[in-house]
Amino acid sequence: MTVYSIDVEIRAPVRDTEVTDRVADAVQNLFPGADLRERPGELVGETHSLERLSERLHEQAILDTARRTFLETLSGDTFTFRLKKQAAFAGTVNFAVGSEDELGDVFVGVTVREPDPETYIEHVAPPTEEGVPIGERTDAGGGGGQPGSGTDGTPDSTSNR
Repeated sequence: MTVYSIDVEIRAPVRDTEVTDRVADAVQNLFPGADLRERPGELVGETHSLERLSERLHEQAILDTARRTFLETLSGDTFTFRLKKQAAFAGTVNFAVGSEDELGDVFVGVTVREPDPETYIEHVAPPTEEGVPIGERTDAGGGGGQPGSGTDGTPDSTSNR
């Protein structure tokens, strides 16, 4: 079993028109247990897990987009990304591209200590084939790694979600 060691820095702007607790809820939706501190105009947080984010990437079937985003920003042992704050309020991952949103984007910086950044990125957002993580495909034509759907698009009877 691989042991993962990461440090995650989270920064979320809090505009004058926003309630700080709501912004904190948005961050906690994707990074539960993050230790958040209020600073003038922003929340700053730290966590050591991207498991909830990874779950959402799988559920939303955006693993390839996430992996590409992470690898494009990888510098040394650190990768960064921005998330749309409004989507995070709903517990949805939506990567921010281009200019910053009116409410400000959630900035996330991930420093990988163990094992190496590429291996960790593959753990969080594994490569896929036809939308299914390669390691989760089944040769017998089962539901693959996509919860709730069989290979023919019908509900998978083995799904417990």
